Amino acid sequence: MYSCRKRTSDGNMDNQNVEERFSLDCVEHSGISISGFSDEILLNILTHVPSHDLVLSVGRVCKKMKTLSLDKSLTNHVRLSKEYLANDDAVKQVVKELASEIQTLSMSGCYWLSGATIDQLTRCKGLVKLDLSGCRLTSVRLSKILSSLRGLRSLAIDISAGFDSNQLSRESKATLSKISELKQTLYTPSYGVVPCCTNLERLLLYFEIYDLTREGATICCQLMVGQSSIPHYQNLQVFYARLAPGEVNQTLVNLYLAVFSVHVPERLHVFIISIPGNNPGHWPAAKNLLDGIARNGALEALQLPKTWLDQSSLQRILKHSAPSHLNFSRCSVFGSQLIHSILNGVMDLRQLVSLNLSGCIQGLYLDCTWKADEHIDSHVMESLASACPNIRHLNLSAAHYHSTPGSEEHLCAVLTRFKSLRSLALPVCAVSDGVKNPEYAARGSTAPISSSLMLGLRKGTRVGLQTYKVNSDLRDEQTSSSFRALLEGNPFLEEIELIGSNFSSAMPRYEPAIRKEQAACSWAGHIGDSEVAALGALGFLRRLTLAQLPGIVKGTGLVEVAMKCRDLQVLSLANLGLLKNTTYMPALIEALPYCKQLKDLRLEQPYINANARFFQALSQCSSLRRLCLISRNGTFQADAVTAFMASCRDVIMCHMFMGGSLVACRNLQKALQDSFAAERPALSVVIYPLLHEDLALVIREMPLLHLDEITLFRSRVAEDPPRLWW
Repeated sequence: MYSCRKRTSDGNMDNQNVEERFSLDCVEHSGISISGFSDEILLNILTHVPSHDLVLSVGRVCKKMKTLSLDKSLTNHVRLSKEYLANDDAVKQVVKELASEIQTLSMSGCYWLSGATIDQLTRCKGLVKLDLSGCRLTSVRLSKILSSLRGLRSLAIDISAGFDSNQLSRESKATLSKISELKQTLYTPSYGVVPCCTNLERLLLYFEIYDLTREGATICCQLMVGQSSIPHYQNLQVFYARLAPGEVNQTLVNLYLAVFSVHVPERLHVFIISIPGNNPGHWPAAKNLLDGIARNGALEALQLPKTWLDQSSLQRILKHSAPSHLNFSRCSVFGSQLIHSILNGVMDLRQLVSLNLSGCIQGLYLDCTWKADEHIDSHVMESLASACPNIRHLNLSAAHYHSTPGSEEHLCAVLTRFKSLRSLALPVCAVSDGVKNPEYAARGSTAPISSSLMLGLRKGTRVGLQTYKVNSDLRDEQTSSSFRALLEGNPFLEEIELIGSNFSSAMPRYEPAIRKEQAACSWAGHIGDSEVAALGALGFLRRLTLAQLPGIVKGTGLVEVAMKCRDLQVLSLANLGLLKNTTYMPALIEALPYCKQLKDLRLEQPYINANARFFQALSQCSSLRRLCLISRNGTFQADAVTAFMASCRDVIMCHMFMGGSLVACRNLQKALQDSFAAERPALSVVIYPLLHEDLALVIREMPLLHLDEITLFRSRVAEDPPRLWW
């Protein structure tokens, strides 16, 4: 019912009238009255309506809807996260009318709300859980809120520069002493409120500290070890720490971990530390920590930096465990050894639902040949599939897998034995049969891809010589038979990532943008348009990532996916086909109008021409909310971007890091902000040259919600345990 809104003549939703936002025409025209639906059905429908719409729209339709909109099943748990249309006035009204009912309130990532709106939370006396991560919060404001919320047990906040725990009142510290769940994002070296939380059972830490200030001065991380005093860790069951790049972050996490070198909590069952890069550094007390975890047993989730873990330590930890999530991303224990440790060490593998082996299957090239004893053989994977029948999320990316015909069963065939799979990440070369597809061979490539630079310099294919049409030339016999078997054996996949083994995004975090791509694996060139088209068989697909597929010619497989995967919500494409010639763009333009449920689009390619045709096609994605374009030498038409933003009134994020002058980028960014910021409270527009030396300063000003979820590229399958935070 919520989707049955009236539309204006230009096809956009008219949000100005309450009656138009909740029109009953969709049921009345068929002779069915709203009174004909049971309360249970209506309540089920209303669970999908944003909380601010329940208060401002649904409750004004009629008395029955007013009563239902105030049902406790809807008002006890309010979620405003990603409700981008909820402005300050709307949120204040929600708090005013539901203050006495709200028990759980999530405002995570609501960066656009003012401090005055956050202050209204002191009305919600019955709050038990509160998520304010990403909101404007000072230590004084936090103190006032906590002083009013005596029953609070779960809290998520940001610790920014200027935070002073001395400004917390005695009443607020009393509230913190009862907190059992804390999620803390650190933008400055600090222990935050951890020393006040003496009964923690769950602690989630996100370290987002830069090594340099905006002025270029070095940030010093000098904190007293004893202040963290996490004797309060004695009740801890979950410890999670995720770090952004930087030495300060690694130094600070070691201070938080200092107490673990002395005592490991007996009830600890989730221990995850995620440090980016291949050199996470060494922590001297790591051995004591691992010994303590091994003694306690009963571990449910584990991730450690690669240099902290060896095979013997891993076996001791897993011996008495029944884990649900294991993340060994870029672990120093490679390939078959790692899987053997899991198979022989874990007490019960039937509980395992999430497994990340990204970067663990490290193969070697010797004179352009594959060293077979350096990759996981299919027999080992088959044993894993038999022992772990309930795995739902599996990540094998950032690695190489080259099938040797006749020697063993193909990896794709083995993966069909994981009957519960819902998300899967694979290297592109892993889905190849080792025989070049006709479209790849037609380009005259017979040798391995030795340099990505050559991809943009080779003689281009004459467009008139080949004709690629959906459902005609994309025949099954052109498709990798192993890949086709994988898709047929896992028809319920909701998320799939095919990422080139050597792919590295040009979008930086702190460092300058990457100016030179790594060479693609030669076997990745065997995967082309027909394989992408085969993804159309996944009727439940919601998230699709394709990165570093040099075998793409025309991109016609994208049209097939768009036509058949009608529930696709997130699409990320990077470095497809020839890098200098974006030959798949016409097919992408043809595909976009079919993507009616698409919410996020990320497109990365060295040469992108974001012209009027592209933005006209994109404007037909009626559900689109966020757009990110990354292109080192890309161009854009400013008037086309403006017209797109005017026609797509629900788009709240437009991030474009491309070529062009700084003046042109700034002018377009200002024009978009001036034109649309008033009607879109959450509008985030960042347009900046990708290769500009000050890009890192621009990135640090972006909302972390968008930066983390879409702007920065990374494999996300089996990254974190399911339901890590409520």
